[in-house]
Amino acid sequence: MRRLFARWWRRRTLHDRLSLLVTGAVAAAVLTVAGIAFAAVFQIQRQQLQSQLDADARSIAAQPDQWRDGPPPGPGGPRRDPRHWRDIGPRWQVLGRDATVAAGSTNGLPVTEGARRVASGQTLRQQEEVYLDGRSYLMLTVPAVRGGGAVQVAVDQSPAHRTLTVFGLLMAAGCILGIGGAAALGRTVARAGLVPVQHLTKAVEDVAVTMDLNRPVPIHGVDEIARLGQSVNTMLAAIGAARQSQRTLVEDASHELRTPLTSIRTNIELLLAVERQPELAHRLPPEERAKLLRDLDAQVGELAALTTELVELAREETTREPAEDVELTDVVDAAVDRVRIRVPAVTFTTDLRPVTVHGRPNELERMLVNVLDNAAKWSPPGGVVHTALSPDGAGWARLVVTDAGPGIDADDLPHVFDRFYRAVAARGMPGSGLGLAIVAQTAAQHGGAVTAGPNDPVGTVITIRLPSA
Repeated sequence: MRRLFARWWRRRTLHDRLSLLVTGAVAAAVLTVAGIAFAAVFQIQRQQLQSQLDADARSIAAQPDQWRDGPPPGPGGPRRDPRHWRDIGPRWQVLGRDATVAAGSTNGLPVTEGARRVASGQTLRQQEEVYLDGRSYLMLTVPAVRGGGAVQVAVDQSPAHRTLTVFGLLMAAGCILGIGGAAALGRTVARAGLVPVQHLTKAVEDVAVTMDLNRPVPIHGVDEIARLGQSVNTMLAAIGAARQSQRTLVEDASHELRTPLTSIRTNIELLLAVERQPELAHRLPPEERAKLLRDLDAQVGELAALTTELVELAREETTREPAEDVELTDVVDAAVDRVRIRVPAVTFTTDLRPVTVHGRPNELERMLVNVLDNAAKWSPPGGVVHTALSPDGAGWARLVVTDAGPGIDADDLPHVFDRFYRAVAARGMPGSGLGLAIVAQTAAQHGGAVTAGPNDPVGTVITIRLPSA
């Protein structure tokens, strides 16, 4: 049953849900007030009947002899005419010790077993409900103060019941009208309250149709809907920035890939032309052919490296390895060992102090390999690339790589971490201009930052700061 209701509820629109919630809240309040009012009126009527019974019973029980002999005298005068007796209760009667009726109103009352026990002195009070002539009476029996016996008084409950029934019907009609009005008011309130949501929905749908991420959603006020609109605008700005970054990456990548692909295609076409026309083989001596093949191999390697770096830059968050606590000294040692094998002409030294960071070990190692590759590329034969790792204040790790190369020109320094940026001095050397961009991206993804600056007296200093675990 609960699942059916949950499924039905999920299929309702937000407008219907708000209307139902408002109606339900008002209905609960109206029914609660009606129930409390009905219970209060019932209790008041019950107390009134009880008070009337008690007062009449005390009045007769105080002077039972006068009520046995006849009606009590008037003030300072003779006894009243029996025709003007007041039917207390409106029914009453006086019982003797043997439970016989000594006197009573015109309409007598039944002598029940409980009344007999009161008359004989076995109990002091008996209250019960009896039915006379098809009507319900509340009857009270108490001992007589003088002469023994008991006094019975009964009051008709039918008028009270009729009053309570009419009151209940009026309350029910009021509840129905109140709940119906609450339902109508709830729909009006929901419609008015959802107007900003409808405007926001329309604006977002327009963005989805036009794909214009530069047009923000209009925001009015400072309420929750305005906050939602601000969040949507923030999301649109982030999507726009991501799309622009993707477009830039594709454009830059296509430009960078075009050069090696064009060179590879030209060289391959030359080799194929020689293979198809052997008479032209003398135009491509063996040493030129070998050089051409070496160039092809180098260009294919450059293209493979560029493709790998592009994949690294474009990698989605969901495809990355899980983060864990990593001892950064192990990552540095592994990266240094990899680069040392590739560049035996350069000396690599380290000064490492244990520091633990929370991150992705493979990405951190690739980041450091890119820094070391860049430092080794610019270092002269026999040069030294030094790597230092140490804590940097509370909660940070500091990784510094220095080389003894020519350094970075001041004009190029602000752009060294841009994608595909290559300094004038680097354009004649192998590389894609993505290595340091990957370094900056990886550092940012781990909550850190990277900076570049001059080394004293020569060379470059790359500093990476990461939050420690």
